Amino acid sequence: MYLLSTIIVVYTIALTLIFIYALAQLNLLSNYLKAQKKQSQAVKFDFSNPNNIPFVSIQLPVYNEMYVMERLLENISKMDYPKDKLEIQVLDDSTDESLELTQKLVKQLKLSGVNIVHIHRTKRTGFKAGALKEGLKVAKGEFIAIFDADFLPRPNWLKETIPYFKDENIGVVQTRWSHLNRNHSVLTKIQAFALDAHFTLEQVGRNSKSHFINFNGTAGVWRKTCILEAGNWEGDTLTEDLDLSYRAQLKNWKFKYLEDVETPAELPMAISAARSQQFRWNKGGAENFRKMAWKLVKNKHISAKTKAHGLLHLLNSTMFLNIFIVAVLSIPMLYIKNEYESLKPYFYVMSFFVVSSIIFFVCYWFMYKKIYGNSLKDFIEYLGMFFTFFSIAMGFSLHNSVAVLEGHFGKPSDFVRTPKFNINSLSDSWKNNKYLSKKIPIYVLFEGLLTLYFGFGMYSAFVVGNQGGDFGLFPFHLMLFLGFGYVFFKSVTSSA
Repeated sequence: MYLLSTIIVVYTIALTLIFIYALAQLNLLSNYLKAQKKQSQAVKFDFSNPNNIPFVSIQLPVYNEMYVMERLLENISKMDYPKDKLEIQVLDDSTDESLELTQKLVKQLKLSGVNIVHIHRTKRTGFKAGALKEGLKVAKGEFIAIFDADFLPRPNWLKETIPYFKDENIGVVQTRWSHLNRNHSVLTKIQAFALDAHFTLEQVGRNSKSHFINFNGTAGVWRKTCILEAGNWEGDTLTEDLDLSYRAQLKNWKFKYLEDVETPAELPMAISAARSQQFRWNKGGAENFRKMAWKLVKNKHISAKTKAHGLLHLLNSTMFLNIFIVAVLSIPMLYIKNEYESLKPYFYVMSFFVVSSIIFFVCYWFMYKKIYGNSLKDFIEYLGMFFTFFSIAMGFSLHNSVAVLEGHFGKPSDFVRTPKFNINSLSDSWKNNKYLSKKIPIYVLFEGLLTLYFGFGMYSAFVVGNQGGDFGLFPFHLMLFLGFGYVFFKSVTSSA
């Protein structure tokens, strides 16, 4: 009986937390829709007056990026900004042959008149945060633009972002990511789907009501004094961007998010690369909850609503743990439901939580139609994309739950950067990328076992009870079976 009670209590708590998160998403949707009706009243620099154009430093933190360095530097060197007001810092922690290549490319750009400097560290102390901090010591710019190696900002990017710093309270301007290779595969499509939801619904929904948002690690600009006043970059979490963002906003700095300014980038195409990125983001989120939650709660100058959204923002990655708990316990709950007649009222109440899925469906549709269109054809494509996304996202829930637990319990780990590809076609040449991990993680075995487990869940729908089965959870178990099966299959075959 004790085990029965524990299962029911844990299952109920996890479902309730998911529902609370869904309500927060619904509130962000409301904020988002209201923001679409408003015209920006932001004051901007007048770039027609040369005296108003500030000095900008572009920082390019790189580490063993042999496939994309030439493309990156060629792209950044074309930035349309006065040459006497711009410098480029290549913050290079590389340890392989890409170091020599980068040195050569930087030398060529210097000879062509580009103000560019190559800063190489022999010790990767603090990982990306450490490299950014090192570059900041000698950066001449009043503003610091940051791009990861797989991002390709358009030439007018600085002219679209820097003018907003006319408002002296703004510490960061962040732009929306777009995707160079969204249609490469199912994996890239579901990553794009998740990122699009973040960069429309969440970033606009929070920013429009002055709730805390985050600099996304790249494709944004910092005011240098904001970085320094907030305590500079720190490498004690795997998401140094989220960390510094919250420290800056706790110091009353304002963030400006530009949904209409796109910065194209490549999505990871190998599941091992997507795993490493997901692990870092999810563990870093949990680490930042440990680091920042109490500071947020005790701040007397922040509204209760902003605190609530901030806490849920920091707990974003923890939703994977709740999803995993609900998934694993759903099969025992199916048997409990059909064994204990006295619990029927409880299960009637629990059926209410299907509303969470409906909320997510509605919220993500507004995101999807804003970017891709709202015709009948687009809606049908969205239906397929929504269920594919949720199936595979649940398939990642074990992997991401491990990351979340490590983050909450403070287990240290290295910053594992995401391999970049530089793919210009749909060929399979990316599979020869030297940075891809060929090692199959131990939890892939458990993902295979979970595929069988949820196959058993589907079978159970036919055999439980006395009324010819119970199919209420069958769609859920089918999605879990397909999601874990996809992740397991791709992990095994891509590592072969």
